[in-house]
Amino acid sequence: MQYLKRAIIPSRQESEDIESVVKTVISDIRKGGDQAVRKYEEEFGHSHRTLFRVSDEEYQESVSTLDSEVKVLIERTVERVKRFAEAQLGCLTELEDEFGDGIRMGHRVVPIESVGAYIPGGRFPLLSSAAMVIVPARVAGANRIIACSPANYKGGIHPAVLYSTHLSGATEIYAIGGAQAIAAMAYGTESIRAVDMVAGPGNRYVAEAKRQVYGAVGIDLLAGPSEIMVLADDSANPSTVAVDLLAQAEHDPFTRALLVSTSLDLAKSVMSEIDIAMQLLPNDSPARESWPQMGEVMVAETMEEAIAICNVYAVEHLHIQTRNPRDLMKTLYNYGSLFLGANSSVVFSDKVSGT
Repeated sequence: MQYLKRAIIPSRQESEDIESVVKTVISDIRKGGDQAVRKYEEEFGHSHRTLFRVSDEEYQESVSTLDSEVKVLIERTVERVKRFAEAQLGCLTELEDEFGDGIRMGHRVVPIESVGAYIPGGRFPLLSSAAMVIVPARVAGANRIIACSPANYKGGIHPAVLYSTHLSGATEIYAIGGAQAIAAMAYGTESIRAVDMVAGPGNRYVAEAKRQVYGAVGIDLLAGPSEIMVLADDSANPSTVAVDLLAQAEHDPFTRALLVSTSLDLAKSVMSEIDIAMQLLPNDSPARESWPQMGEVMVAETMEEAIAICNVYAVEHLHIQTRNPRDLMKTLYNYGSLFLGANSSVVFSDKVSGT
C-alpha cells in the first residue's frame, strides 16, 4: 500500500485536555445544576437564554419562518426513518422456550423509559439528525424523549432542526449544546429531569461527555466527528469521489475523509479535483481544516488489499465506487453504513435512508 496523503492525528495531550475539560463540566453541573449549565452555555455556546426549554410560543414563531418545501423534505425524511425503524422492530422477536425439565427461559423486548437525544448544531443545520435519533426511540415505545440542541441560531435552535425535532416525537426540547447538555440529561438539573439513556452524534466534547457519563446512563455508542471512506477502482469518476469526500468533510474540522483506490491515476485525479473544489468553499468551511489535517489517500496494490484496509479502518460511512459494488458487499464487514455504487452518495443517502 502507498500513501499519497496521510492524516495528522491530534496529539494525546489534546485528547487529555478535552477529557479534563469535560470532567470539570460534568462535575460542576452535578453540583450546580441549572446555574452551572447556564455558565457553560455562556462560555462555550455564547448563549444567554434565561429559559432552556423551548416553549410552544417560541416553537410556533420559529417554525413559521420555514419554507414549505423545507417542511415537506423534513416530513418525508421523518416518515422514511419511521418506516425503517418499524421494519427493524419487526425483526426483534420475543423468545420463551423450554431448555430441559423444569427449565423455561426467554427474553423480552422492553422499551427504554426515558431517552435523551443530542441533536448537533454545528456550523450548518443537519435536518436529519433529529429523525435518526428520536424516531427509533418513539417507534420502540419510549415514554419520554427529550432533545437538546445548541442555541446557535439567533439565540435559539435553527427552525428546520426545531421542526424536525418536534415532528420526530420529542416530548421536551431544550436549547442547550455541548458537554453541558449531555451532563444535564444524564444527571438532571432543577429544570431537566434525568434520562435513562443518552443517544446522538456530536463533536469530540460531546463524545467524551457520553463516555464519562456511561454507567450513570446508557449510551448508544461513542460517535465522534464524522468519517467517510471511499473505495474506488479505475472506473470511478474522480469528481464524484472528490465531492463525496468533501461533502462529509464539511461536517466538522476533525472529520476524517479517506480514499483507498486500486488506481494510482484515479487517486491523483481525486486529489486534484479536491484542490479545485476547495477553492469554491466558504472561508469558514470546516472542510478547509478537516481535509488538510485529517484526510488520507491510499493506493492498494490489489482489490483484496483495498478491502482489508477498509475492514481495518472500520469507518462510519463506507462508499463503494467500483464496477460491481454489490459483489464486494460480503467481503466488507467493519463499517457503520455501506453505500453501494456512485449514485448512492453518502451526503444524500445517509441523510434520508432512515438507517
